[in-house]
Amino acid sequence: MSKKTLNKDNLTALGAKRLADLLLEVSTGSADIKRRLRLELSYSVGATELARDVRKRLVSLRKSTSFVGWRKRKSLIKDLTTQVDMITEKIAPEEPTEAFELLWQFTELAPSVYERVDDSRGDVGDVFRSAALRFEDIGPRAVLDSTALVSRVWDALRDNGYGEFDGIIGLLAPTMGEEGLQHLKDLVETYNEMPSEEPSDDHEALQFLRDLRSDSGNYASDRKDRLTKMCLQEIAEAQGDTAAYIAQYSERDLERPKIAAEVAQLLLSQGQANDALKTLTGAHLTGRAIGQREWDAAYIACLIALGRIDEAQSHRWERFSETLNPDPLRDYLKVLPDFDDIEAEDTAKAKAFDYEDLHLALIFFLDWPDLSCAARLIETRADELDGDFYHILTPAAEALREKYPLAAVLLWRAMIDHALTEGRSTRYGHAADHLMDCVSVDEEIGNYGPFAPHLSYLADLHTRHERKTSFWRKVH
Repeated sequence: MSKKTLNKDNLTALGAKRLADLLLEVSTGSADIKRRLRLELSYSVGATELARDVRKRLVSLRKSTSFVGWRKRKSLIKDLTTQVDMITEKIAPEEPTEAFELLWQFTELAPSVYERVDDSRGDVGDVFRSAALRFEDIGPRAVLDSTALVSRVWDALRDNGYGEFDGIIGLLAPTMGEEGLQHLKDLVETYNEMPSEEPSDDHEALQFLRDLRSDSGNYASDRKDRLTKMCLQEIAEAQGDTAAYIAQYSERDLERPKIAAEVAQLLLSQGQANDALKTLTGAHLTGRAIGQREWDAAYIACLIALGRIDEAQSHRWERFSETLNPDPLRDYLKVLPDFDDIEAEDTAKAKAFDYEDLHLALIFFLDWPDLSCAARLIETRADELDGDFYHILTPAAEALREKYPLAAVLLWRAMIDHALTEGRSTRYGHAADHLMDCVSVDEEIGNYGPFAPHLSYLADLHTRHERKTSFWRKVH
């Protein structure tokens, strides 16, 4: 290997003094690098000294009120990640109690950070969520007062506006222990029995809007119910008490397919297949109900547990036929004897080919995968393509362009025609790129069949949309 390659051995060979000079040079003008170097110097003195510097930085971050734009967002994420790494990787091994306190302070920092940064991509949130997971391994090693810890957890959950402490009960359950979990449960139940109170500084109009959006028309009561349910379920889960977990769901909750499915799976894990099936059949399944897939999976699992294999198979086929979801079909085919599965697969593909929703059928063939059927579907039902479904057609065209260029061209044309016909100027750039894609595969298509060759399509496009000059300027 070349001595000029950037690796640990070659850099070590430069010597400590030369490396120090280089670090000082590259840190000039970089607050991030300087901050990291200072932290490393503090750690060389000891974990306690490093903890002092990290605490100072957390205080500084909390006090900051300036908005973080997209240019500084990456630097903020790097800064936050560095603080977490210092706490969890350097301080925790030597001073776990100190690390626990710092990690708690870091988590409390989340609301003030969220309020001054656009986290639509979720990157900042990922840093805080990943950091919170470390409570699970640091907590048991820290010296903590159980009663004080329970109170701290409960206070945090009641003021958990940004969800920064979501899941904290499960993460700290081993640290709190059975006695601590029971104490927390008592606090939650006592809170649940108290009357709901609205903040006194809420404007009447704001309170009206909150009540209007709540399930029962009382925002404070609904918020308290949700918090109580969440806490008691997490405690029950930590204690392994399935019955207590399920008991937090009301009859109305159990009518929701997704919740019914969750409860059924829990009952199945306890060997209560009949009760699980009864729970599922009590759910309301209307149209494309939210949680339908989870409900189907739980229902089939119940039937299998009860030895009703034929019914499970029938349900799998029914769900595939209605939705073209490939998962139940795959499970259906696995149970069939050899050769029967091939015939059933052919029947399934024929059903998909004639499915009312062309785009769902296309998704099925791409996911299965069967590109040959996908191409035949497109060429046979090209007039049904909706160019507005670019989130489906674009990846489909890319998947097909190498082996089935004509099908890819038909997808690109559908998106081009839609953008121009509907005057979607924001899509003109993509449409121009699609037109160039059509050019790139034109020579590979020996026969366009009933469809217009590229030059004929292009001439027709000019005739129909010659005034769309902003589009033609993008074509190159």
